[in-house]
Amino acid sequence: MTSTTRLTVAQALVRFLSAQYTERDGIRQRLIGATWGIFGHGNVAGIGQALVEYADVMPYHQGRNEQSMVHAAVGYARQSGRLSTHAVTTSIGPGATNLVTGAALATINHLPVLLLPGDVFATRPADPVLQQLEVPYAGDVSVNDCLRPVSRYFDRITRPEALIPSALQAMRVLTDPVETGAVTLALPQDVQAEAYDWPDELFAERTWVVRRPGADPTELAEAVLAIRSARRPLVVAGGGVHHSRAEAALAEFAEATRIPVASTQAGKGSLRYDHPQDVGGVGHTGTATADELARTADLVIGVGTRYTDFTTASGTLFAGEGVRFLNLNIAPYDGHKLAGMPLIADARTGLEELTERLEMHDHRVAGSYVTEYTEDKERWEQRVDACYEADEPDVRPTQPQVLGALDAIVDETDVIINAAGSLPGDLHKLWRARSRDQYHLEYGYSCMGYEIPAAIGVKLAAPERNVWALVGDGTYLMMPTEIVTAVQEGVAIKVLLVQNHGYASIGGLSEETGGERFGTAYRHRADDGTFTGAPLPVDLAANAASLGMRVLRAKTVSDLREALAEARAADTPTCVYVETQTADTVSGPPPAQAWWDVPVAETATRPSTVKARELYERHVSTRRRHLC
Repeated sequence: MTSTTRLTVAQALVRFLSAQYTERDGIRQRLIGATWGIFGHGNVAGIGQALVEYADVMPYHQGRNEQSMVHAAVGYARQSGRLSTHAVTTSIGPGATNLVTGAALATINHLPVLLLPGDVFATRPADPVLQQLEVPYAGDVSVNDCLRPVSRYFDRITRPEALIPSALQAMRVLTDPVETGAVTLALPQDVQAEAYDWPDELFAERTWVVRRPGADPTELAEAVLAIRSARRPLVVAGGGVHHSRAEAALAEFAEATRIPVASTQAGKGSLRYDHPQDVGGVGHTGTATADELARTADLVIGVGTRYTDFTTASGTLFAGEGVRFLNLNIAPYDGHKLAGMPLIADARTGLEELTERLEMHDHRVAGSYVTEYTEDKERWEQRVDACYEADEPDVRPTQPQVLGALDAIVDETDVIINAAGSLPGDLHKLWRARSRDQYHLEYGYSCMGYEIPAAIGVKLAAPERNVWALVGDGTYLMMPTEIVTAVQEGVAIKVLLVQNHGYASIGGLSEETGGERFGTAYRHRADDGTFTGAPLPVDLAANAASLGMRVLRAKTVSDLREALAEARAADTPTCVYVETQTADTVSGPPPAQAWWDVPVAETATRPSTVKARELYERHVSTRRRHLC
């Protein structure tokens, strides 16, 4: 007879989660390392009580905003190589709907996070209850259904025994390198507290092996033939390189073949910036070196990339006649993009197989091609030096000079986190990534407010590292609340807060598309009704200090260098605040080296829009569909 233990649904779930492990390459670790939670009537007596009951096996972190808690869990998961993540519990109503943005971010970036929102009563003893959404045409819909399209797996546990198959499916998806993303188990508040006799086998330690599938022999042979036939091949390294921990395999492949390697935002750092084959970021925010190689490539070897519009310059970048695509990807959906030849495999395994086959043929690209991209890269590095250099150290820095000052004090152990605004473009072009996980850009969803909570998650996963959240004033005002969490938990993150009085990136984009920077500046209204008056008297440094963070103010380049060095040495949460030059421009780095499609009004009377439309039509005419 099977032995059982009587527990509530919430207690059983917490105990089950504490016994789940992942294993890859012989390394075993906890799948759910901790649970974040904000409690209300929808989860306080269920999951809340269970976390108290099992505090010895399930660590708890107190958040301030539900979206932020998901960002922290995602940061932890990315730093952990997707092998470990956190759970997030909320009450019903606004607590649950606040999860949606974070869930979308996790799923788009293929990063695992477990969401446990409370839900309305399954038994409906009182209908409606506080915060319940009433849907006249469907009695089984709640606000948690908003999470369905942004979750890779969703279930509502309306009976205790339904938890068993659902929890197992949730773990399967979280640990599947193809399917992973946000997983949601909606938990009605009455079911959470209901007791059931659970089979003890449910609570036994269970290890989920994260597989590394190899390539199909036929696909591998075709891939090798395509590479050997190419004169100007280019690797585009995406986030899948990092997820697979395939950086060393990529370096070996590049060194063996001398094929240059460009990187997406998610893939930057796949090779160190000073690796001979690294040519920097590719696409709209890429380097001139990588983008020129992309324009003339006859074979694009995508490794773990989704080919977003930033990477392809909205279908205008890969312009070579007869250009073909070879897509090494663990996900068949991405492997077949751009009508490419699919090589469906784990990134590390696939690269190792390709390298072995190509070395059998002693295959390398022509020396003239190597000389071409090496010299072009040297010229680009000189442009980076010029952007970073500050001839007048006693003046206010530009944004690239801020990055230059940070670049001068970090080493390969520091982690740089950013997600939105003008910084992603500057970082992709200019930042010199020194290690595989130093460059942490969330640019799949480009979510303002991600940086500070994600920095907490990364620091929890790697407490020995210096972790920097790079934040503009627009992003800071979206979500500074987790500073309180960092202070409460003693998580010594560093926040580099850049004040440029508005949405600098969108301001520049607005100007380019005929929008005349409308609604993008943080300024008083002028007499003509526009927001072109004096900058708002907002003191973000004082705000950060009021939340408990130590703040260092820097007025000049010299001040900034000293403040960054002091912050890096600090063992408490520390913010460096700096106001940059040229609040009416984006940032002052080299301009975009490739186009990005943001539609411009087809009819307009304002000259700025008419001119922008003419330029837009010229770019659109160069777009191509890759179908062969």
